[in-house]
Amino acid sequence: MASAARSASRAFLRSSPASSFRPAARSARFVPAQGFRTTARRGYSSETGGKSSSSSAGIWALALGVAGGAGAYFYLNGEKKPFVPGQADYQKVYDEIARKLADETDYDDGSYGPVLVRLAWHASGTYDKETNTGGSNGATMRFAPESGHGANAGLKTARDFLEPIKAQFPWITYSDLWTLAGSAAIQELGGPVVPWRPGREDKEIVACTPDGRLPDASQGHRHIRDVFGRMGFDDREMVALCGAHALGRAHTDRSGFDGPWDFSPTVFSNEFFRLLVEEKWNQRKWNGPAQFTDKTTSTLMMLPTDIALIKDKGFKSHVERYAKDSDAFFKEFSDVYVKLLELGVPFQSKPEDRFVFKASE
Repeated sequence: MASAARSASRAFLRSSPASSFRPAARSARFVPAQGFRTTARRGYSSETGGKSSSSSAGIWALALGVAGGAGAYFYLNGEKKPFVPGQADYQKVYDEIARKLADETDYDDGSYGPVLVRLAWHASGTYDKETNTGGSNGATMRFAPESGHGANAGLKTARDFLEPIKAQFPWITYSDLWTLAGSAAIQELGGPVVPWRPGREDKEIVACTPDGRLPDASQGHRHIRDVFGRMGFDDREMVALCGAHALGRAHTDRSGFDGPWDFSPTVFSNEFFRLLVEEKWNQRKWNGPAQFTDKTTSTLMMLPTDIALIKDKGFKSHVERYAKDSDAFFKEFSDVYVKLLELGVPFQSKPEDRFVFKASE
């Protein structure tokens, strides 16, 4: 089935000038691995199990019942053999995410994609390199108080969206599912390929991170460097990651801010940077927190942290480069988004073993 969301994105890209909205060529530089072991943990879904039967019929019935992923086992000839999912198995998860994105369009501007990108980002952006805590390895946003942190407001929508997929593929951990969904959403919304690999394990509530580790949109350039520096990113990587603001919009009932960053909030592009550089931004006069609006239409918005990117000399050079070169932005965003999703994860696989998933047609 063709993806309606992706088709719309591609149609928009085709109708736009060549200098804007063009996705980078899909990469094939990563060789898929045979598969990695992951361990199913408790999360939203409970798992069922059974004991092996001495009868052949019972053995096969049980095998069929528990097959499907990490933590599931085939009981054959009295031996316990772990099922190790490979790229084809994860491609099925990707395909189901893409199908739901195409079929369910009752969110914001017609796509759940942007909120899936935000979920993966916020699940990973809590990493602290000094203590090696936080990050995507754990999916601790399943629990309070982390689920209730101000920066995570509204992300229950994304977690609920993925819950039926977790039930369909109970062998995948929430940690892997959330990050895979973020990668899939980027690709399905016309963005670059984001290579991905499994290996994250879900953790319990004791691993929840303290509030304050995610960016505060009301702050300036020092705050950006403090938060992203804690994760181990340099100026170029910080700016590239901020390019995710090409997608989605802010909500007054969540962050307090309001509006989209560009005119195509369901298409991944470099428009965020182009508008940041070329448009004149005035402070909005309203009862909400300080934010900026474009002079031309007064329909778009920028956050204080966004404006800080063009006020700071070190950041501005990268903003200008990405505004002029979509291909450079796509490549560098893909690289740093992969790095973000892998912070603190004790992978057993190698970087060259990352999977490259086939996007929907």
